[in-house]
Amino acid sequence: MSIKDGMNYAPKGKPQPVVQPGDFVFAAAALDHGHIYGMCNGLVEAGATLKWVYDPEPQKIEQFLKQYPQAKVAPTLEAILNDPTVKLVAGAGIPAERCALGLKVMDAGKDYFTDKAPLTTLEQLAAAKAKVAQTGLKYAVYYSERLHVESAVFAGQLVRDGAIGRVIQTLGMGPHREGTGRPDWFYFKKRFGGILCDIGSHQIEQFLFYTDNSEAHVVAAQTQNFAHPQYPEFEDFGDAMLKGENGASGYFRCDWFTPQGLSTWGDGRLTLLGTEGYIEIRKYVDITRQEQDVVYLVNKEGEFRYPVAGKVGFPFFGELILDCLNRTENAMTQAHAFKAAELCVRAQMLANGVA
Repeated sequence: MSIKDGMNYAPKGKPQPVVQPGDFVFAAAALDHGHIYGMCNGLVEAGATLKWVYDPEPQKIEQFLKQYPQAKVAPTLEAILNDPTVKLVAGAGIPAERCALGLKVMDAGKDYFTDKAPLTTLEQLAAAKAKVAQTGLKYAVYYSERLHVESAVFAGQLVRDGAIGRVIQTLGMGPHREGTGRPDWFYFKKRFGGILCDIGSHQIEQFLFYTDNSEAHVVAAQTQNFAHPQYPEFEDFGDAMLKGENGASGYFRCDWFTPQGLSTWGDGRLTLLGTEGYIEIRKYVDITRQEQDVVYLVNKEGEFRYPVAGKVGFPFFGELILDCLNRTENAMTQAHAFKAAELCVRAQMLANGVA
């Protein structure tokens, strides 16, 4: 997977299994977004056993099998849902269809792990919450820009250890490269949810996590189509402001204007302002150095630069597997996953003038 192609960017880490082969079996279904590869990489590296793959389009399965030849091709989705050995189904379908798949998965008695954005409407959110309450199963979300980025993981450890005091503001930038070969659904708002709901979901989840907020509201939001008149529903720019219940604030910007000269698909950055210092996370590139996963820290002790690629790992996936087996919530609480999903929908609604 090319680092210049954001849709198919799939990080790989060192295997850190938390279970033995066969102890945690999962399947992949709905391969519309390339994030399915990152989701599967993380689970397999944490010891999960990939048994099945299903998608109605054979070419997507053929491509998937090149990466995961161990997977068996399921003739139907029902074949996966009826397999009692499968504990979790991972899916990266079209955003507007992700909730419907999750409801089917949970009705079959299995945990669900979906790509972001996990849903696109408040009605879907209500249905997902009701199904979780009814079944006790998980509707887990792959918020990859924090969970599958070593610099973001390391920054979380610094915050937890008090390196910058209390985080009172986040400043996020989520530029993406549009590239070529994007599917048709990518340009229709009802299908992908809008830019704030889609790639803005990463930024909103990070705001909640780093500022330690369980509740927040959207102060302001806007979107624009600056350079895609041929796709009138598409939004190539969006930004929003958030306010948490503990008083912390956040601002983020996301766009589809990554220049071709950049060595990666997007110069994603996040700055955390604390009461005793600040952190800047340069996720995918530290420009001119072409080095990814670099964390800058400034506090009372001085100025520090931490290149952490290959040094931190991705603990979320092992924690998720153990959460599914033990019915715990150490990887991410369900409330957190749903609150981030709610806020992205509300930000999109506000930008669209319907909230």
